[in-house]
Amino acid sequence: MEAPSFVFLSLLLLLTATTSSAQLTRGFYNNVCPNVEQLVRSAVNQKFQQTFVTAPATLRLFFHDCFVRGCDASILLATPKAEREHPDDISLAGDGFDTVVKAKAAVDRDPKCRNKVSCADILALATRDVVNLAGGPFYNVELGRRDGRVSTIASVQRSLPGPHFNLNQLNNMFNLHGLSQTDMVALSGAHTIGFSHCNRFSNRIYGFSPRSRIDPSLNLQYAFQLRQMCPIRVDPRIAINMDPVSPQKFDNQYFKNLQQGKGLFTSDQVLFTDSRSKATVNLFASNPKAFESAFINAITKLGRVGVKTGNQGEIRFDCTRPN
Repeated sequence: MEAPSFVFLSLLLLLTATTSSAQLTRGFYNNVCPNVEQLVRSAVNQKFQQTFVTAPATLRLFFHDCFVRGCDASILLATPKAEREHPDDISLAGDGFDTVVKAKAAVDRDPKCRNKVSCADILALATRDVVNLAGGPFYNVELGRRDGRVSTIASVQRSLPGPHFNLNQLNNMFNLHGLSQTDMVALSGAHTIGFSHCNRFSNRIYGFSPRSRIDPSLNLQYAFQLRQMCPIRVDPRIAINMDPVSPQKFDNQYFKNLQQGKGLFTSDQVLFTDSRSKATVNLFASNPKAFESAFINAITKLGRVGVKTGNQGEIRFDCTRPN
């Protein structure tokens, strides 16, 4: 059970998100930086052409930012003992951070836009762009976020879903941020791109002890394939694709994989094995448009979590440190 103080803090975060998200608008920069979306898109596209990792890295960065202190770009701060030094954030790929830095530089090269666009908004726009460049839907992004000045390791504690979570744990964490079970399943579909490391799921293919067996919810053939890629005594930093079928395409294959017992994490496979979410998985597996629509709705709601607007926060001149 979560500590009461954590629940109270999370409820305050949810209240903040609910009250301030109304101030986000789609055309927020029309009068000060009318071509901000094109500037970000161009920089993101250039980075994406250099390496596909740009897509999952940026998407994961956005999720980690919003779930910890709200969508305020606190994950980008490189101050001492910042969020990015927490074990749950150390694995964030550097290409995500680099994408935002390069997009910020592109925006600031325009005299009209210099120091007018927040790093939080640039991250939100870049996330939309990498999803679309990877084959996913294009969607309108609400803007008007301000950047936070604080980033601490402590704030990450118990703020992010773990690979071993069951459905109740997933729902509780997402609900604290105003996200429904359908939102959670749709956002989990982001695992259709990207990778993980062997130590994040080794218990499912080897168990926790010599007498343990392969997780019965895991496809046996897939488990043996994972064992070949992840021997017991191997560098835990070896990267394994989250989606073994189409790892570089943002599509609904993730949900088809779950139907076949090929969810990499326990928190992935439980979406199909638990009867409460199974129907949603089946819907998204059979209807890509339904998945895209739900994903757009969910990531838009995610982008409203704990935002700072108006006179709150600041617009950072450098995304890696407060002004």
